[in-house]
Amino acid sequence: MFKRNPRSWARMILEFFYPRGGWYRAASYVIHRLRRLPDPPHRISRGIAAGVFVCFTPFFGLHFLTAAILAWLMRGNILAAILATFFGNPLTFPIIAEISTDLGARMLGLPFEMHLPQIMAAFGNAMGDLAHNFKAMFTDDVAEWRRLGHFLHFVILPYTLGGIIPGIITAGFFYMLSRPAISAYQKRRIKKLKTRYSRRMAEHAARAETLARKERAAQEARKVRAGLTPATKPDKLAEPDSEKDSVQDTRKTP
Repeated sequence: MFKRNPRSWARMILEFFYPRGGWYRAASYVIHRLRRLPDPPHRISRGIAAGVFVCFTPFFGLHFLTAAILAWLMRGNILAAILATFFGNPLTFPIIAEISTDLGARMLGLPFEMHLPQIMAAFGNAMGDLAHNFKAMFTDDVAEWRRLGHFLHFVILPYTLGGIIPGIITAGFFYMLSRPAISAYQKRRIKKLKTRYSRRMAEHAARAETLARKERAAQEARKVRAGLTPATKPDKLAEPDSEKDSVQDTRKTP
């Protein structure tokens, strides 16, 4: 009856970089979902820390799975970890990649630094090598691993190593920030629910008392009607006897 038009690839790519409703609405939705998760604040905060830390790893396409596994190891909330991976988005990924790769290159003592344009070019070259090598499995082409090796040595390794320190710092910051906020929100929500429940119970008790009062009044009215009906009959029957007595008295008198 009502059919939803499928989104085109161009629309999906556009919404990946700019969600429908804007980034503020998307962030508000994620925060709202995190606060309403049915779990203790410390477990939710652990999940958030796990999801934020995973954003500093170069395992693109596996962030959901990696965050879920890490949250499970940390005894955190898995759904919170998955939602927290939205910390890594097209607005933050360039900054994360630049910081992690530069720090990792310095730690490894690499001869040159990798900036964002070189990182993106290395990603593209590595994907091109993978596609070419997959095609070479079914053709006479020769597999090429040079650009893929360059990508692993100068991007993946520095990215992975350099993302550990800023990832731990950022994850710890979000853990310390989210735990008291979620705890305060849950306490306020529980208090609001208790107040609402008490109000409903009071209204229900008042409604039940009103119905009980009306029922008692109706029973009393029925009892009164049932008591008056037989009581009036002896009075009416007693009138003729009183008239006979008066007639006999008049006859006895001379």
